[in-house]
Amino acid sequence: MLGMVFDPEYRDALPGGLAKGRGAGINPGNRFESVRLHVLGEHLDQLAADEPDATRQVRTEILPDHTRKLINPVDSPDLGFNWTVNPYRGCEHGCIYCYARPYHELIGFSSGLDFETKIVAKYDAPRLLRKELASPRWKAEPIVMSGVTDCYQPIEAKLKITRGCLEVFVESRQPVGVVTKNRLVLRDLDLLRELAWHDAVRVAISVTSLDNTLAAKMEPRASSPAERLDTITKLRNAAIPVMAMVAPIIPGLNDKEVPRILAAVAEAGATSAAYVLLRLPYQVKDLFLDWLGRQFPDRAKHVENLLRSTREGELYDSAFGTRMKGTGQIAGQIGNMFRVFARRYKLVGRKSGMKSLSSSSFRPPMIGVHRMPLFPLE
Repeated sequence: MLGMVFDPEYRDALPGGLAKGRGAGINPGNRFESVRLHVLGEHLDQLAADEPDATRQVRTEILPDHTRKLINPVDSPDLGFNWTVNPYRGCEHGCIYCYARPYHELIGFSSGLDFETKIVAKYDAPRLLRKELASPRWKAEPIVMSGVTDCYQPIEAKLKITRGCLEVFVESRQPVGVVTKNRLVLRDLDLLRELAWHDAVRVAISVTSLDNTLAAKMEPRASSPAERLDTITKLRNAAIPVMAMVAPIIPGLNDKEVPRILAAVAEAGATSAAYVLLRLPYQVKDLFLDWLGRQFPDRAKHVENLLRSTREGELYDSAFGTRMKGTGQIAGQIGNMFRVFARRYKLVGRKSGMKSLSSSSFRPPMIGVHRMPLFPLE
């Protein structure tokens, strides 16, 4: 990574101090570019020292995505699904640890602040989905929404692209799994109930911490822990199968919370739970370590050492089979702890995985017929 002296001439092109309400404090250069410009943390620290009000508001910019294909295959043997639909690229939630950040570099942006402020929206997603589900080649296998970025991130409240896709899923009775950390999913209870009637939906709610302060630092624009637990309860009361994702588990930060999280999600109504150890591919390593040093300077090195102990001295291992759970003593202890308390709170052995969704009621959607929304919002 290149260091550089902070020059006022570039104030408009570079982060003018830490951004308010965002996860990433830096915007590293795209790894695919031959020339990269980076602002290192030391320069932001100096700027903050020189100008106490150096933090700034960075507005979200929505850009159109002109993709011609929506349903994406997943070639990963350690995931429980084979197909995903992602209405958005980038995610306004701003989770510092997000493994999807490097995908933003594929479209010319940074995995840092760009990932959470330059959101690419697939406005045409419902039409593309209808076309692909109507193809005679489609076998009605389960599809997961949010396999990469959260389909219920804040901008969805305005754009309603996810809702448009769910309307197509309902019409075709296509089995779908939804993964989110935003209570906005409750807006679409009407559609989710219809899918649940055909055993064609599962919702997974991510609960990373019960500590409001920690959650706000890790996931600045996601729903609060209490709101996520309430979302689980309301989904369960609506007869929609709901599981909890404790992801990611970060040794030295939230690993000790696992028993309390599992107790809380079980009480809220989750019927199963799963976990993932923190993953730090590509430049997410630098983003996370920069964030860790700023938010938790007293234990940053300790957390880093614990993370390395779960990846044989590295910060990431992409090998299938171990990339989600890690290796070594610390990773083993986390796995054992999770399994013990998942059994205690009866969060294992239930029919809840995405592959258990039923496609028996599937019917191809109609093409070339204008339809009003099945359940228009008031």
